[in-house]
This record gives sequence, structure tokens and C-alpha cells, in this order.
Amino acid sequence: MSTTIEGKAILVTGANRGIGQALVTEALHRGARRVYAGTRQPYAHPDPSVSRLALDITDEAQVRAAAEQVESLDILVNNAGVFMFDDLSDRAALELQLSVNLFGTYGVIQAFLPALLDSGGAIVNNVSIASLAPLPGSPAYSLSKAAAFSMTQSLRMQLAGQGVRVHAALTGPTDTDMTREFDIPKASPLSVAQGIFDAVEAGEEDIFPDLLSAGLAEGWRAGPAKVLERQNTALLMAQPVAP
Repeated sequence: MSTTIEGKAILVTGANRGIGQALVTEALHRGARRVYAGTRQPYAHPDPSVSRLALDITDEAQVRAAAEQVESLDILVNNAGVFMFDDLSDRAALELQLSVNLFGTYGVIQAFLPALLDSGGAIVNNVSIASLAPLPGSPAYSLSKAAAFSMTQSLRMQLAGQGVRVHAALTGPTDTDMTREFDIPKASPLSVAQGIFDAVEAGEEDIFPDLLSAGLAEGWRAGPAKVLERQNTALLMAQPVAP
């Protein structure tokens, strides 16, 4: 099932830089009716269609307040995240990345899910290709993204019969502040944003929006993990509905 961007109300978390900023730009380019830019820092945009939401996704009260400010929502893009170098010896580093990349994303989804159920909308979680295999030098980040991907798949299964589509964006290295330390080929944020929205509009569940990640797409979609996910979803959908 596809979701057009034109005429829709869209919320992007982590919208003040990198991929988030590019997603705001691309949503406007595709004719979004309203774009909510969720940021922790002060943020201004020249387009009156963009509304800033004060949104630290780890602050439950702020997340609830943000949800109360949004009258209707069609697409939620969970882009906000944190990256740290570690070797899994520092529990605090692991807990911090889980608090943002997993539990922060979870909290935002729960807060905005009623609006998405009303609109028959879509959720897009930026989970990174690090969710498929650990990155060297940052296993805690990879662990948190793998958990976020599993959550995404679980939500996709749970919401399959309720009209809300759930997408995972498995982005490769992108030229942002987060990857400044890596001397590797990187996609531009705008090309990644375009790839994400192209795939959402095409109805792709798992999105591989750049050249590096796109090389994994065919193998993933035909692989045993995806086959098992489809089988489990079919089992859930076959369960009788309670009266």
C-alpha cells in the first residue's frame, strides 16, 4: 500500500539538520500540506507550511505536549537518533543510545498513534543498515538500531489490520554530522530523503534509500528473515477477531 506525500501532514523528528532537515525540504517539494519539524533546539523555517515542535524524544512530557499541538497527522518520520563510539564496556553509553534510538522512538509512536489510526497514515522509522550488522567501533549504536528495527517489524505486524503502514528506512552512510569521523563514501542527505519518500510512495516496507544500502535490498527481501516475518504476519492476520 502506497502513501502519497502531496497534501499530507507530516512530522519529522530530528528535523534541524542532516537527513531530518532534508526530509523537511523534500516533503515541501512534494507538496506536503503541513510539515511539523520536531527539534530540541530553536528552529525557524521560512516556509509558513512548516511548524516547529519542541520535541526531545526522551522527554515524555514534551512528547505528550507535542502530540496535543498536532491536530491531524498522516505520516510520522522517526529520524532523531544518537550515535556514540563504544566497545560495550560502558553501560551508560548503551543505555543512552537505547533511550533515544529505541525508547524515544517508541514513545513518539505511542503518542501520535491515535492520530495516525484516524488518518490511516504511515510510520517511517530510520533504523540504519547498522540494524542488520554491527558497525565497527559502535556496537551499542548497532544494538539499539537492531532493537528499533525489530520494534518496527513488530508494529508492522500489529498494525497490519488497522490501516497504518509501517516502514523501516535502512539508510547507509550519509554525509551528516553523525558520520563526520568516517572516511568512507557517503550519500547526500537530500538523496537519502528522496529515496525514503520515493519508497514510501511506492509502498515499500523496508526502504534502502542510497546506493550502498540498495545493494542489500534484493537479498534482504528474498532472505529467510523477511520470509519468516511474512509468515508470522499471516499467522497473526489469520487469528479470529474477538467479538
